[in-house]
Order: sequence, then C-alpha cells, then structure tokens
Amino acid sequence: MNDLHEGPLTPVTGTQTQTAPKLSRREERRLRRKRRRQGEEILGWILVPLIVFGIYWGVTAGLDFLGTSPSQLWDQLMQVKAMMEKRA
Repeated sequence: MNDLHEGPLTPVTGTQTQTAPKLSRREERRLRRKRRRQGEEILGWILVPLIVFGIYWGVTAGLDFLGTSPSQLWDQLMQVKAMMEKRA
C-alpha cells in the first residue's frame, strides 16, 4: 500500500510526439484573415453602439448648452418649412 516508492513514471510514446504538419504560407494567411475578420466583427459590435450613443449624447449636450431640445428644434424646423411652403 505504499505508493511513494514505486519509481519515476515512463513517458508514453505515440500521440505526444506527433506534431501537426506545418501550414503553408497560403494557409497561414487564410487563418490570419479569418482571425482578423472575427476580431473586426467583435470590435464592430462593441464600437458601433458606443459611437451611436456618443453622437446622440453629443447632440443632446450641444443642444442643452444652446438652451434648446431636439423636439423644440424639430418644431422650429417645421415652422420654417411651413413658412417656405406659404411663400411658394
């Protein structure tokens, strides 16, 4: 029952010594492109919503700074449109 003095383990031969065949330049380039596309896709799913939110926040903050709001701006644009239609 004393397992401490059995001796060193012998390495298993076979599957451990086999290495994958080296990829050709064309296959390496294909894998790099595939990884880059996946990375760009992930980055896009993260950055696009942040950019859209940032633009919205920037426009809202700018209009707040000017003392107006998007709805008031829209109403004023519709009034100008109505005036231009009456003129024509």
